[in-house]
Amino acid sequence: MLWTEDIGIDLGTATVLIYVKNRGIVLNEPTVVAIDKNTGNLIAVGEEARQMLGRTPGNIIAMRPLRNGVIADYDVTERILRYFIQKATGRRFFFRPRVMVCVPSRITSVEERAVRQASLQAGARQAYLIEEPLAAALGAGIPIHEASGNMVVDVGGGTTDVAVLSLGGIVCTQTLRVAGDEFDEAIARHVRKEYNLMIGERTAEELKIKIGTAYPAAKEPGTVMEVRGRDLVTGLPKTIAVSAEEIAVALQEPVAQVVGAVKEVLERTPPELAADIVNKGIVLTGGGALLHGLDLLISKETGLAVHIAEDAVSCVARGTGKALDMLHVLKNSRHGPRKLL
Repeated sequence: MLWTEDIGIDLGTATVLIYVKNRGIVLNEPTVVAIDKNTGNLIAVGEEARQMLGRTPGNIIAMRPLRNGVIADYDVTERILRYFIQKATGRRFFFRPRVMVCVPSRITSVEERAVRQASLQAGARQAYLIEEPLAAALGAGIPIHEASGNMVVDVGGGTTDVAVLSLGGIVCTQTLRVAGDEFDEAIARHVRKEYNLMIGERTAEELKIKIGTAYPAAKEPGTVMEVRGRDLVTGLPKTIAVSAEEIAVALQEPVAQVVGAVKEVLERTPPELAADIVNKGIVLTGGGALLHGLDLLISKETGLAVHIAEDAVSCVARGTGKALDMLHVLKNSRHGPRKLL
């Protein structure tokens, strides 16, 4: 039995991942909760609640308490954080744990306070914040403490963070509230516009994962997938076949915004660090990095090599855990971890 534990939390819009020191990633669940509207009781949390999205009776609401990387519903976020921390640790500590929570770059002080209060109320003894690009770089094994430029693009569920790092800190950064969720919404809009068919967010996400692409030239032509939804004209259930080419068209606008953010940060990068990035390339992290062809498109548009980090989905969570062991290196950085208690 442990006296205490260091915990790193990737509090994502789509997924919560928890890293526990010496144990690795111990929890990976959707950031979804189902609540009884009449009593306020939690019915389900995580994967069980995700299965209920769009399928609940009138008295139960299945919801995501985070939007665009920030807390939209504080009370619900605090409750699910407490639930996940207790589930991850199994109540195995005598003292409350130190917790490192990642947040998007350029988060406001009000949003910081919401994360702080949620973390402390959920049972943290000490709470720290670290910006997502720093955590992603640490999780990807990038030696960010060296006097050398590294570029990280973290495409999450609610936000895309683009940053150039050097000497344990962020030199220039851009946060875009366009990421995996926006990709899903773009697909749902396209299907509604082209076929008068209403599909749910789970179906849109499935289309993105199975046949979605940011770079159609690299996708096998003729790939199709059947989807079911509600016909907006007749109101009846309907099945249609959607092609990978159509999904590529639907994703064009949000993907172009991500590429634009990468270019903007490159334009603001000091020449010496830009030279380092030419040599090393760009590292993609986050679940959105797994969108087919995104690495190829960014490489084509920037002329730089683009690498998808190993286990890109859990990079940020592993980075938050590593950051607790590197406070002495990171604390001098203006963008480094900030203690919240």
